[in-house]
Amino acid sequence: MGFFNRLKSKFSKKEEEAKTYKEGMNRTRQSFTEKLNDLVARYRQVDEEFFEELEETLILADVGVTTVMDLIDDLKFEVQRKNIKEPKAMLEVISEKLVEIYYNGEDESISELNFQADGLTVFLVVGVNGVGKTTSIGKLAAQLTKEGKKVVLAAGDTFRAGAIEQLEEWGKRSNAEVIKQAEGSDPAAVIFDAIKAAKSREADVLICDTAGRLQNKVNLMKELEKIHRIIKREVPNAPHEVLLVLDATTGQNALSQAKTFSEVTDVSGIVLTKLDGTAKGGIVIAIKNELNIPVKLVGFGEGIEDLRPFDAHAFVYGLFADLVEE
Repeated sequence: MGFFNRLKSKFSKKEEEAKTYKEGMNRTRQSFTEKLNDLVARYRQVDEEFFEELEETLILADVGVTTVMDLIDDLKFEVQRKNIKEPKAMLEVISEKLVEIYYNGEDESISELNFQADGLTVFLVVGVNGVGKTTSIGKLAAQLTKEGKKVVLAAGDTFRAGAIEQLEEWGKRSNAEVIKQAEGSDPAAVIFDAIKAAKSREADVLICDTAGRLQNKVNLMKELEKIHRIIKREVPNAPHEVLLVLDATTGQNALSQAKTFSEVTDVSGIVLTKLDGTAKGGIVIAIKNELNIPVKLVGFGEGIEDLRPFDAHAFVYGLFADLVEE
């Protein structure tokens, strides 16, 4: 059974997930698959020129130069191994290799959020202003309370005007208590208060918002180090996730933000917002391959339910849906 048939069979049982990724990745698919189909139609055989054009197409989809070079090497090896002559046969090989590069021999559970079976789970959420950080926290809180979990939110972004009020609004919508101090307060003090509150209320999950000041890397590093220290002291082995929120529409800029944040804190997972608004969804593969940080959640729209767990198979299904469903 070919890879497309395996994908088709896998998602025939998961219709809602297949539909979400197919619709959410419409712009990336239209741009990427159109170029691939055009490439395949113009070549009679798989040769060096074909690979050069393929390389360019993948780079334009923001798969990332390093990742594209790895992928092209893998594809050339597969072409020799399977004696592939027809360019159309390459589409299935490309899709399979994208999934392989993403997981890189690791278990598929790398994309799951790390919840604690007992005691308090603490998530620290970082990212620059304007990427949808507070909104993502609110949506995640709403989903968790719907599942029956007791959630507390820490308004640790005391720097951006309106950040505390925005989180409070999400607290009301998601039925989660928000712990705050005045604007300009020490974020570490807010998080300390929030941990105390979460423990006393026997909460399941504490989600901590932080300020997104990348301009001053030294200050940001010191602030996050202090927050880390307090969380670790109060909740051993926490934070259980450090989630970096990135805007998919910024493409390679998102990759450089991920590099910078991973220098200042131990990022354990990515929340990728606005994937429905970009034609350059290949950034998902680049972040995982170049920084070894898995994408944990993806945003496909404005609704609370539009923040979804990430699955590389579903991502590739969304990318090649028209061909898979043929």
